[in-house]
Amino acid sequence: MQWAASRDHRHATECERQQIPRNPRFRPQNSHEFLRKAVMSDHEFDVSIILNYYTPYVSGLTIHTQRIAEGLAARGHRVAVVTTQHDETLPLRENLAGVSVFRTPVSRTIGRGPVSPQFISVARDVARRSAIVNPHAPMLEVGPIALGTRNRALVTTHHMDLWLPSGAVNNVARRAVDVSTSTALRVSDAIVVNSKDQARGSKLWPLIKRRNWRGIAPPCLDRRGGEPDYRDGAGLHIGFLGRIVEDKGIEYLIRAFQRLDDPEARLLIGGDWIKVAGGGIEDRLRPLIGEDKRIRMLGMLGGRQIDNFYASIDVFALPSVAESFGTVQAEAMMVDVPSVTTNLPGGRSPVLETGFGRRVPPRDPDALARAITELAALTPQERAEGGRRARELYSVDTSLDAYEELFAQISPMRDHARVLGTRCRNTLMR
Repeated sequence: MQWAASRDHRHATECERQQIPRNPRFRPQNSHEFLRKAVMSDHEFDVSIILNYYTPYVSGLTIHTQRIAEGLAARGHRVAVVTTQHDETLPLRENLAGVSVFRTPVSRTIGRGPVSPQFISVARDVARRSAIVNPHAPMLEVGPIALGTRNRALVTTHHMDLWLPSGAVNNVARRAVDVSTSTALRVSDAIVVNSKDQARGSKLWPLIKRRNWRGIAPPCLDRRGGEPDYRDGAGLHIGFLGRIVEDKGIEYLIRAFQRLDDPEARLLIGGDWIKVAGGGIEDRLRPLIGEDKRIRMLGMLGGRQIDNFYASIDVFALPSVAESFGTVQAEAMMVDVPSVTTNLPGGRSPVLETGFGRRVPPRDPDALARAITELAALTPQERAEGGRRARELYSVDTSLDAYEELFAQISPMRDHARVLGTRCRNTLMR
């Protein structure tokens, strides 16, 4: 039972349904063989991924981890996910697309955080049965979990510093999560962040920079080939896709759009406001929209609907007041749609790395409206070139390759193993 042992999954995986490609270059050799020979052979799982929420809950973080978990499983690795039972109708244990999922009951929810008394103990138990432990932060329990897995290779993925609306209770929660995250990072064999920009903009950068850290972009799908089903006329179409929550800054996008004096323009807002942790803000947005029939709230989109959404818009907008990376904007770029986003560490990374978009100050509808107008004027050639650059940088395989290589490097280091003749090209991003 080893990390790189191949397996024939005889069912259609979620990766396949989402068009996540299997990597034709993957073979159990080189860095993968290095890890196969180095790790102990009595592990039940090659890697355990630990986080508060997992599919079917939808957020950028859960989509990220689902694609990593199912992508690794599709490559033949034994993957476990430990999470909470955010919906009581979900089973406590099941296999999803080749991934062993362990859920723990939730006694209550405080803000966005599920309270699950069994979560830490189950996470530690599964971690002890794994060669590599990969918790995802921010997460209140990440520190105690990390401290309980010191005899395993620990790779912590830090998505972003916790953002919560202002308030006394949230301030206490934010400080507690920061302390827990710092504890986990200090004992980690490696730290993964979504980009260099995100890492250097983090309040935890003084700690991260002293550790073994890597920037690995989230796995993004190439969603070309959709139909413009949401398009309504020939006017400029602007789109937002994500959770309908306060930190996405959607109200500023609505105000920016209303500054556009174009009766043919349309604003398409896609995303869930019903089942989001902490509650959605749809009731706050409806009064802002008022009688403006140019603005449509589409609700939750999935699968082919997302492809069709991107095919329907001319400019993507991500006006967040807190953002880790914004997979949705990277996927928009990959289908030749430029993005305007706020000038925040991490969230601005796709625009910085591709040059295919604009950055604006947070909470600035005027700047947002100007940037949208500028991007609307891009030529087809400029759009095609921007899409090409985005597809070169972001893909599921690129992310999976980087995680595999990091895991292959870390586990032998933890086990103090030395294998000759296994050097390979370093594809990790720093």
